[in-house]
Amino acid sequence: MNSPRPTLVFDLDGTLADTAPDIIATLNTVLASLGHPPLPDHHALQMIGKGARALLVAGLNAANITVDQPKLDELFVQFLAHYENHIADHTQLYPGVISSLDRLEDEGFIFAVCTNKMERHSNILLEKLGIKKRFSAICGRDTFPFFKPDPRHLTMTINQAGGHELCAIMVGDSGTDIDTARNANLPVIAVNFGYSDPAVGLLNPDVFIEHYDHLYEAAIMLIKKQIN
Repeated sequence: MNSPRPTLVFDLDGTLADTAPDIIATLNTVLASLGHPPLPDHHALQMIGKGARALLVAGLNAANITVDQPKLDELFVQFLAHYENHIADHTQLYPGVISSLDRLEDEGFIFAVCTNKMERHSNILLEKLGIKKRFSAICGRDTFPFFKPDPRHLTMTINQAGGHELCAIMVGDSGTDIDTARNANLPVIAVNFGYSDPAVGLLNPDVFIEHYDHLYEAAIMLIKKQIN
């Protein structure tokens, strides 16, 4: 039997792309519809990473706004619709993403996305950013019955991509990503330019990188450790 191809599984928000400007703008649009001023960017930034509904709830709490469940559902629909229409107004890939994918693809790696972003939005965004076709699987919060930090979100993403858990690495920017990898008994590379608070270096990832220029070396090192 052929050895499985090494697989890199990426988080999306704060890992592959700086999505915060459009996410925060959407949250503030919803709050404005309720008569509340915008939240400071640094405050809203810390809420990103657990999915749109969790972000909306956190934003409402930060604004001291209480709503019942039907109203929350209505605001969630409003949030999703606005975000979809403005999903890439200001969002950009982090520097070095494309060249890193090129180098690792030449080494036989396959790529997947495992994110708490909704699957539809993940696909739309990656298409607009021009890299959707690079990924063998794009799995969002609603793809499976489980989502990060449940390890099954990660392991099922790997399987859907055609990879194997014995030869796979998670790449993320937050404690949620690190916990997910640990729960799945997989190594994790953390980027330190995302949205984590505290800094990911304090959360004990296997490796943390400050630029995508360093991803190739980190991934090769961890894969060699896995297969040896």
